[in-house]
Amino acid sequence: MAGLIPFNRRSLSVRPPMRSDFYNMLDSFFSDNWMGGRSLLTDTFKLDVKEDADFYIVEAELPGVPREELGLALQDECLTLSVNREAVNEEKDEDKNYLHRERQYSSMRRAVYLVDSDEHNVKAKLEDGVLRVTIGKQAKEARRAQIEIE
Repeated sequence: MAGLIPFNRRSLSVRPPMRSDFYNMLDSFFSDNWMGGRSLLTDTFKLDVKEDADFYIVEAELPGVPREELGLALQDECLTLSVNREAVNEEKDEDKNYLHRERQYSSMRRAVYLVDSDEHNVKAKLEDGVLRVTIGKQAKEARRAQIEIE
């Protein structure tokens, strides 16, 4: 167990000295978007869904997103979270002299199906870049029918 090395070998303190170029190549290959295009892993916000006896709790990471750009809807037991952002105007940014640019501004949307959710019992709070949505559960009627055998 003492010989285990953490996954990210970019730190000099855990990198073996002889194979650093090889590990850098592997880290770059698996961390960069080598297929090109867009990916759900990198282009959307992350969220967690927890279930309690009486509630669902959905937490979404939305750092730097103002409240005015958020959309939240619950319809037919489907919670939809959206970020409505205008794309960056490239003409305005030409004079800013970027050497490297990774941050993207785009609209994003995630949907989560929550069985027995109560659309009348929903609370949402945005604090420190985390949107926390608490949704109450409805008590479903137990449907049982006696079936006669012919």
